[in-house]
Amino acid sequence: MKRKTAVITGATSSIGREFALAFAAKGYRLVLTGRRENRLKELADSLGVPCRIWRADLSVEEECRGFLEKLENTRVDVFINNAGFGVCGSFADTELSKEISLIDVNVKAMHILFKGMLQKMEKQGHGAILNVGSAAGLLPAGPHMAAYYASKAYVVSLTRAAARELKEAKSPVYVAVLCPGPVDTEFNARANVTFAMKGISPKYCVREAFRGMKKRQTVIIPSPVVRMGTLGQRFLPSAVLLPLISVQQKRKVVRAGHPG
Repeated sequence: MKRKTAVITGATSSIGREFALAFAAKGYRLVLTGRRENRLKELADSLGVPCRIWRADLSVEEECRGFLEKLENTRVDVFINNAGFGVCGSFADTELSKEISLIDVNVKAMHILFKGMLQKMEKQGHGAILNVGSAAGLLPAGPHMAAYYASKAYVVSLTRAAARELKEAKSPVYVAVLCPGPVDTEFNARANVTFAMKGISPKYCVREAFRGMKKRQTVIIPSPVVRMGTLGQRFLPSAVLLPLISVQQKRKVVRAGHPG
């Protein structure tokens, strides 16, 4: 039986790495990309399945387009659009260069790769795309992490709209967005933050992602606590909800550092 192929961005650590391990366990052929080539090589060598790696900086539009071109002749069954990072702090004080880089990765690269892979899968007649968003994207805004929340709201909105269009067109392609709350990953260090709420493990997050994809859910929220919270916030006006989010964000411990 011919192996299926999964493509994963941001595969060098945390959720991306966990997805690679999970797909390898299912016997998939893998295509992995990330910024750290040594980590990609180490991961590929440990998986025990056919694996191609490409070092790419997805904040650069040309590298996003180049990555799609490299996959032009590859039949892709599943695409995990995972690359992203966050910036924490007051919007008036956070570094503009970091926020522009965040937008380039979380919004621009996500959009380019999502669109390119969707068009590719429609031509080949099948496929599944999982955009990795955040529970932050389900909330009205995120004081003290404003750019990150806004970027993830874009991911959620775009995915929901595309999913509806595909359903109306009776497309064989399935798209979904994964919206975890805090996950114990390297994201915390890159965002210069320690989460106040206890996070779930990357392994649990990926297991729940697979469960949601099997059910063909459009929005997948892996944490029961976060699911309850996002459902509950629908009944609160923004004037009440935003101060609560602000208090939660302020409880985070900001550390020195920079996005990796």
